[in-house]
Amino acid sequence: MKRAIPVVALSIAGLIPVWRYEPSIGGTTSATAEPAPAPSATSTTASGTSSGTVVKGTTVNTDKGPVQVQVTFSADKISAVTMLQQPDHPQTTAAVPVLVSETLKAQSADIDTVSGATITSDAYKESLQAAIDAKG
Repeated sequence: MKRAIPVVALSIAGLIPVWRYEPSIGGTTSATAEPAPAPSATSTTASGTSSGTVVKGTTVNTDKGPVQVQVTFSADKISAVTMLQQPDHPQTTAAVPVLVSETLKAQSADIDTVSGATITSDAYKESLQAAIDAKG
């Protein structure tokens, strides 16, 4: 009987963090609360600039929020990738520089998924591939 009280108290103390845990999938993000972009923002567009051709990828809607990239091409080479839309999530924020770096190295959408940001990585690659395809 002497051990029962500490065991019950420690069990309750151990369950409190479990009860308070909120998974990231069930959480809300500010990106999903924003109004939907205009229809022209979801289509791929290409325009010439003095620094190269800029192409927007399609907007990919995910559980975390929309993802859209903009790719700058110098001749046939990817010179820059910019995120136009991304979920407001710490894992996404950490993954974007890795995804952009890998894209510049690979010069294609055939890059590895960033661990911990699989949903964003897959959407990034889809939008990136759409921009590459639109470039022709």
